[in-house]
Parts: sequence; C-alpha cells; structure tokens
Amino acid sequence: MTTSNEERPRVLVVDDEKFIRDILADFLGMEGYVVRTAEDGQAALSELKQAHYDLVISDLKMPRMGGIELLEQIGTTAPNALTVIMTGFGTVETAIDAMKRGAYDYILKPFKVEEVIHVVQRGLEKQRLAAENLRLKEALSLYKVSEAIAASLSLEEVLATVGDTAIHEIHADLSSTWLDDGEGSYFERQRLLQPTHLRTGVMREASNFGSFSSSAFTEHFSRDSTLLETGPKAARFFQDPPEVPVQSLIAVPLRMKQRLLGWIGIVSFSRGKRFDEGQRKMLSIVASRAAAAIENARLYEDLRATFQQTIEGLAKAIDKMDRYTAGHSDRVATYAMYLATRLGLPPDQIEIVRQSALMHDIGKLGCVLNLNKPGKLTQDEYEQFKRHPGFGRDILEPIKFLHPLIPGVHLHHERWDGRGYPLGLKGQDVPLMARIIAVADTYDAMTSDRAYRRSLPHEVAVTEIERCSTTQFDPEVSHAFCDGLDDYRESELAKGNRVPE
Repeated sequence: MTTSNEERPRVLVVDDEKFIRDILADFLGMEGYVVRTAEDGQAALSELKQAHYDLVISDLKMPRMGGIELLEQIGTTAPNALTVIMTGFGTVETAIDAMKRGAYDYILKPFKVEEVIHVVQRGLEKQRLAAENLRLKEALSLYKVSEAIAASLSLEEVLATVGDTAIHEIHADLSSTWLDDGEGSYFERQRLLQPTHLRTGVMREASNFGSFSSSAFTEHFSRDSTLLETGPKAARFFQDPPEVPVQSLIAVPLRMKQRLLGWIGIVSFSRGKRFDEGQRKMLSIVASRAAAAIENARLYEDLRATFQQTIEGLAKAIDKMDRYTAGHSDRVATYAMYLATRLGLPPDQIEIVRQSALMHDIGKLGCVLNLNKPGKLTQDEYEQFKRHPGFGRDILEPIKFLHPLIPGVHLHHERWDGRGYPLGLKGQDVPLMARIIAVADTYDAMTSDRAYRRSLPHEVAVTEIERCSTTQFDPEVSHAFCDGLDDYRESELAKGNRVPE
C-alpha cells in the first residue's frame, strides 16, 4: 500500500548553497520524506506559512535571515516543527546556544548524508512518541469526560463538558454544538472560542470567526458520518466566512439510532495546527455519549415540566377546598422562597423549598371536616386537623420524584420549643425547610381572611412572629423574615403585586 503525501513526514531544507539543498532533498526524498527547500530564513518562513512541516534543517549562516533568527520565528510560525541547525566547526558554540533556544539537534559541516538521515529519523521518532503519549493522555482524559457526560441529566452540563473538552483537550480554537429544534431545523446551541490570552498568530487579532451553514452539515451527514477537512476545502461548511483562514475542521454527528439530533463542529485557525483522524475518532466517542445524554436530559426536562404541572395541579386542588384558602399555597410558596433566599440557600434548595411550600397543605385533602367553619374547632376536630401533615406525607410517599418535598410538608407544624406536631421535634432537629415554611405559612394565615375572623394588619402579624421567636419559630429564621420584609413588600408593590395591608 502506498503512502500519500498527506501522511508522509514533511522536511524543509534551508541553506543558501543550492548544492547542499539538492543533495539533502534527493537523499531524504529517497528515504520517503516529502522535502521542500528554501535559500534563506525569509524564504523558509514564507514556505512554513504555506504548508505544514514536521522538521526543518537550517544552515546557521545565511544572507537576509540566518538560522538563529529563523529558529526564533519558527517558535511562533510552526511551533510543532523540530529544528536541526547545520554549522561548521568554528561555530559549534553558537549551535549549542541554538539548542538552548529550542533547536532539537545540530549537524556539523562537512556532513555525511547518513548522519543527517539518522538525525532526521531520530527526531521524527521522538516527535512520533511524544504525539503518541499525548494521544494516550487525551484518550484517558476523553474517557473520563465521556463518563461524566453519561452520568449527567443536565443539558447545560452536558453541553458545557463537550465544549470544554473540544477547547481544552483537543485544543480546538472554536467549538460549535448544534441541536434540532423539534421542527426539522437546527440551531447553534453553544459556541465557545479559545480564551483570548491563549490565541496565537493571526487569530489573536481577528474578531469574526464566521458561522456554520446548517444545510451544508445536514446534507453531508445525510450521506456520510465522517467529516475531517483541511484548508480551503472546509470553506463550504461556512455560511459567513471567518476573517482568518481555516486550517482544519472536524464535525461529528449527534445521533440517536437513525435520528440526527445535531452535531459538534470544531475548527483550528492556528497555523500549522491540523486535526487528525485520531482526534476525529475521539470526538466521535464523546459525541456518541453526548447524544444519549442530550436525549436523556431532554426527557428529564420533560419529566421536570410534568413534575411542575403535578405540583401546581395539586396545590390548586387544595386551594379549591373553599374560598378562604384560595391563593394561600401560592402566597406561602412566595414568602418561603423570599425567606430561603434571605437565608442564603443555593438556587436548587430554594426551588425545593418553593415546591414544598406549594404542597404544604396537601394533607388537608384527607381531612373530612370543614376547616373554615365560623368559630373554633372542637377538640375532636382539632385532633383530626392535626393529622393533615401525616396525610400529606402519605400522599407524597408513593411518588418518588416528590420525596424531597416531604420534610417541609410533613413537619411544617413542628415548633422550635418542641411543642409542635406530629413528632414533637425541637430546635435544629426540625428540618430548615420546615422551619422556613412554618414562618411563611403563619404570616399568610394571619394576613388573610378566614371564615372565623378578618385578616390582621401586616404590622400586627410581624409583631406576633417576633413575639413567638424562640418558642414557635427558629429565631434566626424569624428575624431574617421580619428584617427584610418591608423592603420585599416595597419591591413587590413596585412590580404591581398585591401585599397585605
């Protein structure tokens, strides 16, 4: 099987003597390398800007630009290329200095061709082993990434992991993830660029990196699942061309069975940095995990939406029991959310507190009595009423995804002094969620009309909560509620929302 020029190592020979250039080009060519030549450093830089090279053999002393200056320029123009310096006996110290500056090795003139070939072979083998070690590290890293993707049920986390992997593990300059919109079209869901401080060359100055053509990708993936292009061939996948030339492009489809969910596209704009088939395969592994995770995340989002609808439906069922409780669950949830925020709870916990507060009276569905009759409840009626937290727990228990709400529903009538119900818990033994809902529930109950009394003024309700701090309520929770309540009420009034008088 023959090896294409794309796969053969590329060597650039730089010397102001044509005879030396031709000799090295002939012999290295016979060894199977792709060889080009340049007469000085400036010509070499021009060639390095046009094509990728694995190794540069450069004379030390040349007109216009010598080997040391070329070595410094190669560090920017072709950082992955190895440099070998050729020098005479009188300038060995300068050649050693070049190695300190980053040259791989040096060759003394006059040289034997066999020695040059040996240096080239040794250098390219070192480069191959370094690339293989890097690939193994990348493979291990990407395996860990793919496991993390598979374990996530958050679409945002999945996309963030995919983008971060493309930028920091595969070293792409741009990563773009596209998803279907459910109506037969695709849109760019996430775009990440190499951080500004890490950009090199012409990319550092550019501001427009183009936009992909959705139709070009969908057409390609309808007939082929592999896409690895270099140079101008990648241009057809851009609707809006980037300011800087594309060096390399990989795109891999996100599929579930035969359905195209979208794709991940990564681009290199950095001169000399081309993606290879190994990187495409590794990105494909990540994409296969990502596709399943994206599908699971979407199903999970649908479940969460159903969950929200279930909670809201049950809360409305409670409030429909009679006209005096209408809106109570929503208001308690709003106050509980305000209080949880004041206490510095993280967003996910605040949401659980809100949902639990919405459901806090669900157990009243099991109480077969008129809870809003005029006058006080009889002792028997009160004992029946006290069972509603337990009924609430029993209603939620069979529904697994509602389990996080149970502590607030079951224990919101516990007291700080231990004289509450149903368990008689005391102090910190009462879950924080229940302590928050207790304050919110009491405030709304006092500031709302009931069949047996008119609503109390806001100031009276606040005074009562402060009075019952350290007995009925957790003092820290009640103080946080009362201290910020005036500001909260003003902000709600500014939004046009109703607040207690």
